[in-house]
Amino acid sequence: MNDIFKVMKFTMKDMITRKSFIISTIIILVMIVVGFNIPNIVKSVKGSENKTNIILVDKENIFEDNLDKINSFDLNYEYTILNEDIDTIKDKIVNDKYSFAIIIDRVEGNIFKYTYVAENIMMSGGMPEDLEYALTTMYKDIQISKLKINDEEKLSINPIFQLEVMEAGEEVKGNILAMMMLSIVLFYAIFFCAYQVSSSITTEKTSKIIETLVTSTSPRNIVLGKTIGVGIVGLCQVLVFATVAIICAKIFMPSEILSMLLDTSTITPLLGVITLLYFILGYLVFSLLYALTGSTVSKPEDIQSANSPVAIVSVAGFYLAYFSMMNPYSTINVFATLFPFSSPFCMPFRIMMDLANAKDILLSLGILIVTILLIARITIKIYSNAILNYGSKVGFKDLIKMYKQK
Repeated sequence: MNDIFKVMKFTMKDMITRKSFIISTIIILVMIVVGFNIPNIVKSVKGSENKTNIILVDKENIFEDNLDKINSFDLNYEYTILNEDIDTIKDKIVNDKYSFAIIIDRVEGNIFKYTYVAENIMMSGGMPEDLEYALTTMYKDIQISKLKINDEEKLSINPIFQLEVMEAGEEVKGNILAMMMLSIVLFYAIFFCAYQVSSSITTEKTSKIIETLVTSTSPRNIVLGKTIGVGIVGLCQVLVFATVAIICAKIFMPSEILSMLLDTSTITPLLGVITLLYFILGYLVFSLLYALTGSTVSKPEDIQSANSPVAIVSVAGFYLAYFSMMNPYSTINVFATLFPFSSPFCMPFRIMMDLANAKDILLSLGILIVTILLIARITIKIYSNAILNYGSKVGFKDLIKMYKQK
């Protein structure tokens, strides 16, 4: 046990002192801060932009000197109301840098014509729909006001429709968006932390440090020590990211938007404990697999290709859980909570939706633990025979032979 702690301590120290680890951590923290500030950045950029300058011409006084009320619609335009001839309007657009002009004429009765004048029709984008709607609405309001009808009669002419959305299926408890975001965070934590185990083993093989470790302790202690050490560092890194994200959300995001997007009413201490348990077990599954692939290569440039099968399995497990959450009552979602490569991402959120009972949870955990023990046995056995291999990359047939060796 003491040897495991020594390997664990060595691995943790090696990880946190790596430049790649420090730089990637700083970059992700900056991305989190900037990401939560995107609405504020967009708002400040929009606020600094000048409004589009538009000329409105109503020579026939169709709007009865009420055209200036167009500003009440709060469109992103700056209006100039003129009664000039067409040549003067064109000159102002070209020389005074107006974006375009709208000339309003009556054809006959209640049929009107908008003449759109711009310096370059192809580049201008055409008549804005929101402006056309605002002018139409304003003219209609002017005509309704002449009829001298009361508010109730006005409402009968302009009814207000309210939208209510209902699902025909069973109601899903909890916030689906929050569940999916947490699933992504959990996937990052498990996948990238586990990947570091493979990288650590291969790096030490390259630098020959592994020879010192092997002579000092058993391969079993090396595998377990490295797996635990990388896991602790990875968990601490994820907790730092989560803490910074929560702080940024509280500071930079409006409370009403935050409460709408992330409804935490279904997140309980028990759910937190279960999520942490699934994180640990899910991490052990993938980290042991990565320890296996890391021991089969002797050059860092071969890590990517050696890890590809494990990466495919982990990504497939994540997407199986992720997309099945869109239909939590489906059979595929139930399968995802039992399949050991997807259950760490899926089961915590099935519990959040109150769809999993104690029997389901115990069965899922049982399958996950058995899978871990099986992978650990295979990994330690193959690791013991492959760790000092400095030749070419070990193939699948070679792995079978190494497992059969005593």
